[in-house]
Amino acid sequence: MRDGDEKMSTARGGSFIPRPRTGSGLQQPLPPLSAPEAAPQPLTTSEPKRVARSSGAGSRLYAIDGIRLVAALMVAVHHYAGTNRMNHEGNRYWGRPVSEIMPTVFRFASYGWIGVEIFFVISGFVICMSCWGRSPRQFFVSRVIRLYPAYWFAILFTTGVLIALPGVWGHLRPREILLNFTMLQSGSGVANVDGVYWTLWSELRFYLLFLAVVATGLTYRKVVLFCCAWGAVAMLAPVSGFPLLELVANPDGAWYFIAGLALYLMHRFGPDLLLWGILGMAWLMGQLELGQRIDEVEHVSSWRGSVLVFTVFLLVMVAVALGLTDRVRWRWLVTAGTMTYPLYLMHYAAGTTVINRLHDTMDARLLIVVVLSGFLALSYLVHRFVERPLARLMKKGLNASFARLRSAGSPA
Repeated sequence: MRDGDEKMSTARGGSFIPRPRTGSGLQQPLPPLSAPEAAPQPLTTSEPKRVARSSGAGSRLYAIDGIRLVAALMVAVHHYAGTNRMNHEGNRYWGRPVSEIMPTVFRFASYGWIGVEIFFVISGFVICMSCWGRSPRQFFVSRVIRLYPAYWFAILFTTGVLIALPGVWGHLRPREILLNFTMLQSGSGVANVDGVYWTLWSELRFYLLFLAVVATGLTYRKVVLFCCAWGAVAMLAPVSGFPLLELVANPDGAWYFIAGLALYLMHRFGPDLLLWGILGMAWLMGQLELGQRIDEVEHVSSWRGSVLVFTVFLLVMVAVALGLTDRVRWRWLVTAGTMTYPLYLMHYAAGTTVINRLHDTMDARLLIVVVLSGFLALSYLVHRFVERPLARLMKKGLNASFARLRSAGSPA
């Protein structure tokens, strides 16, 4: 997400211009945290001899739900009070530099963009967990019913707000809005209805790559080889001169997903030197990307502070992977986890539009709390009355379609 103004297509630095990712924003199609698995399979020669734990059916990592909520709030507060474009005189949100209105909030909110990197790491962890023991068909169905229902509602909601309350963001042409429903608009060079959608394009590329591993059956060895191979290609892609290779390898996001995969292997099989090495490489590559984003997009936070925030997060994830947070079982975190994806999809364009209309009516800090609270409540309603019902219907329909495919391919 590069800095730009009127066209919305990025959450990086709060700008809205379509681009391949070279900066950051929030992520993450966000996959479910509890994924039922098939019955535990016996170890093969490709599995480590020792198994520390297995995320079996019914297990849930409540701590990750909490981390996701924190990451979502980080990104939302960043978009409301911490972007570079909000810190200029006469900006279209607050009217004057936000660092003058609420300097302390701005200082902390300027680091909120790191929530996107946090979501990518969590995505790598949870996708690996949810796919273990599943077939490619199950993987495909789980991703479709998780990503699309809330996303479709978010497009309708955001478009409606931008049409009803013009003056902050322009809305797209009907043909572009309709293409957004595919979630493939970035591949066609079409702008996003809301800039935060750029992360979905990064997620989809990760899913496509990982599907190749899922199709062969996930094992410790295969996931490790995948991490090493993807990391090597991601490092070579930017200097290869092949745009298609760079598009597929996703060098700006690859190492965050890889970190998540390595952390899940630690969680499932226990740590070893190879996994620590992959995680260390991911940290080293990540700190470079953080610095590039600051220089090219954000311009509001320091490299040292950003690396510190990211490092603390990785250490928390290591604690999750090693089972140090297993005692965290607060039921409200489950609800929090289900709200983060709708919150992420809806908060930016609509939220900044509301701030534009109401910033003179109350204290700025109170306004942010009010807007965030409103979107949290809306996110719960979307999950309860849109995501869950549609997901059930879509799962039933997709399973029936795949069953028909199987029967059609069978001899009469």
